[in-house]
Amino acid sequence: MKIKQIASNQTELTTNGMIILFSYSTPVAAMLPSGRYVKTRTKYSATTTKHVNKWLQGVADSVEVVDQSFVDNLTNEAA
Repeated sequence: MKIKQIASNQTELTTNGMIILFSYSTPVAAMLPSGRYVKTRTKYSATTTKHVNKWLQGVADSVEVVDQSFVDNLTNEAA
């Protein structure tokens, strides 16, 4: 398990072949072990939206929108 701050209030958690993006303390997007990208459908602040969009830059066309519970469960798998 590896935690890396990538910018102010943006952190990546790498574990079990996946990378989870946290904006502030909320997991909001991930790259799964299969290489598939997901992001939450929950609307947060404009700043969190910017964090997600920047992180997904270049792959935005292939991102699956999922429930927040799906992203939350990824953090449970990481534990």
